[in-house]
Formats: sequence, C-alpha cells, structure tokens
Amino acid sequence: MKKILPVIFLLITILFSGCGFRADPQLLDYSPEASMRLVVYTSHKEEVYGPIIEEFEERTGIWVDLVSGGTGELLERIEKEKNSPVADVMFGGGVESLLSHSDCFEPYTVSGADSLMPGLRQRDDICTPFSSLPFVIIYNTRLVRQGEITGWADLLDEQWKGRIAFADPVVSGSSYSAVMTMLTALGGDRWELLERFYENLDSAVLEDSGDVASMVDSGAMSIGITLEQTALKSIAQGAKIGIVYPAEGTSILPDGSALVAGAPHRENAVAFLEFVQGTDVQNQVASSFSRRSVRIDVADREGLLPADQIPLVEYDVEEASSLKEEFLQRWNSLGKGG
Repeated sequence: MKKILPVIFLLITILFSGCGFRADPQLLDYSPEASMRLVVYTSHKEEVYGPIIEEFEERTGIWVDLVSGGTGELLERIEKEKNSPVADVMFGGGVESLLSHSDCFEPYTVSGADSLMPGLRQRDDICTPFSSLPFVIIYNTRLVRQGEITGWADLLDEQWKGRIAFADPVVSGSSYSAVMTMLTALGGDRWELLERFYENLDSAVLEDSGDVASMVDSGAMSIGITLEQTALKSIAQGAKIGIVYPAEGTSILPDGSALVAGAPHRENAVAFLEFVQGTDVQNQVASSFSRRSVRIDVADREGLLPADQIPLVEYDVEEASSLKEEFLQRWNSLGKGG
C-alpha cells in the first residue's frame, strides 16, 4: 500500500493541474518552502489574475496561493489578520479603498515609478497603480435611445427607478469609487444625493459588479454604472450596450496593488509588485484586458476614446478614502429604511 500512495498523489497532481485547479499542497507529498511561496488576495476576475499569476509563477518559480473575493471583504479580512498577517499582497481594489486601510500596508516604491502617469502615484506610495479605469454609464441599445442618457443627473430621474444596474458598494470597491465620482460631479449635499440615488435603485442592488453589464445587456435593467473596461469587454463579446462618458465629468482612477505590512513572504511580494507594474504586464493590460495602462511608455489600444477627450471631475482620492466609513454607515442605514 505504501508503494501505491505516491503514485496516487502523482495522478491527483496531474489531474488537478490539467483542470486548472491547484491541489492543496498539504494533501500532497510536495509543499514548497516558505522562501518560494506567496499569498495573494485579489478582487480581480480570473480572466485578469489568471494569466498574470501563471506567468509570474513560470518566470520566478514562486508558488502563489490565491484568495479571491470582493475588495471590501478582502480588506476586512486583512484588517482582522493585521496582528498575524496571512496575505503578502492585495492585488486589486480602487486606490481609495486601499488608502482607507493604509495602516494594513507597507509603503513601497516600484523601480518604474518614474514611468507612471502623472497623478496616479498615491501618498507615500502606499499602493502601486495597476491599471487606469474610467467610470461610465452604460445603456441597453434596444431599450434606450442614443442621447437619452447623457450624465449622472439622469440616474436621479424617476423614469429610471428600479431600472439601474448597480453593485453593492459594501462589497465592491469599484462601486464605491463610482458613486463617489457621481456625487462629486453633481455637487450639492452629497448625502442627500446619495439618498435620492438609493431610492431610485428601488432596492435592486446587485451583489457582484460583474453582473452590471449582463443585466443591462439582457434587458433586466435599462442602464447601469460600470468601468469602461467592463463595458468594452462586454461589447467585444456581443453585448448590445452603449457607453456614455458622463457630461458632468467622470474620474479615471487606478486600481492598485499593495504590500501587506508584516508580509510573511515580503521578498516575493516585492517581486510580484515589480512584475505587475513592469512593461510586459502593462502591455498586456492595454492589449488583452480592455484597460488603460498606468505607464507613460505603454500606449492605449486603438479605438479607445483618448483620455484627454474624457470630461473629468476633480476627484479627491484622499477625501474619498476618509469618507468611506461614514459612507458605508449611511448606505447600510438606507438599506434598513433608516
């Protein structure tokens, strides 16, 4: 029986690797040494993190243990683990979401920092920008006429009540960034505007930001708020949706990566941060992920609206970060009818 077990373990390993599933190393005869491990928490979709993690492993030989989830829930987990960190890197999440948990991260300046686009580096380099992401409004081209939606103010119009696709900002960091962009663009009393917007959602809040485009494409919702890259990817896959860059202005914010303070595998975490900000991955960001690179030496793909033609608001990342806790309290209160 002892001679058979190693063969069984080998077959399990081959089977799981062929299916794209990594078996728990504790269940196998092989477990990499601590010096060759890296724990990554990511809020990216598999289509983004998958090829990047695979290439990183192939180039470095480092074994990546991956935990995926929403930005909010992963940051809460990192907060809870602060006294005994498990993760080495947070890969994904809007910069203000990362800044709101800055006490969980160690500042790190990547070697290519001078090649970053102006305005994308954050205070003390507490996080490293990964991609540049404009927020847009999308609409179902079969249900909404071109030009019928022009900006954020339309989302407060009662004719769209219950017909707006929007993901829960408690879970989705990008949804928080999007709604804060809208409140900034509209001006006035932000909390009054938030209440009006919530009422117009009519309790139809989605659990996953990835569902916004599909809900609009299917006609279950008429309009929605999402990232430009999500809309472009959906259109490339045949979705019948149109894109609006809000007339009042939008924000082009980076999502980012951050080095967890006290990371158990710090050296490998630093290697990963350098890798995802390097030109190879950044060219992949622009060519394969329908995103905009954060580097001045990497061009956007053809067909994208030039960044200097997108109307922008003065979005204060530091302020948005400082307001997040109050925002979430108010949001939860609205959900309870408060």
